[in-house]
Amino acid sequence: MSLEKQIKQKSFSSEAEKAFVNINFTQSYISGLLNAAMKKHNVSVQQFNVLRILKGQHPKPVSVNDITDRMIDKMSNASRLVEKLRLKGLIERSKCSFDKRQVDVSITPTGVALLDQLNLIINEIISNHNHVTSEEYQQLNTLLDKIRKD
Repeated sequence: MSLEKQIKQKSFSSEAEKAFVNINFTQSYISGLLNAAMKKHNVSVQQFNVLRILKGQHPKPVSVNDITDRMIDKMSNASRLVEKLRLKGLIERSKCSFDKRQVDVSITPTGVALLDQLNLIINEIISNHNHVTSEEYQQLNTLLDKIRKD
């Protein structure tokens, strides 16, 4: 269904305006799918992002500052997310050996196991959108990268 029909808007002032609204609308749609999937496992999308960052560096620890720099949602409070994940037993925090002000964070085996489960769910969500071809996704990625270009 077209964007115009879904949001009940007759027209836009330009294709660029329509594209920006469409990106925002689609982001909301995807967030809804991800939030619903994560909620069943008592994890937010932002916490999932932290777990993915840590798993990507595993077994090497990552500083909270590095996590902040790599977050998809730049408005997230990485320190708060780390603490919530620690309380769930999904990550561990430790003092950095060479900088006492820095906190290093590592994913636990329980965190890895949960992330593996969540990745299966994400892959299922993606496969449910197989009406978009790999080439179309590649083109979309190229265009989205181009929009963000400084």
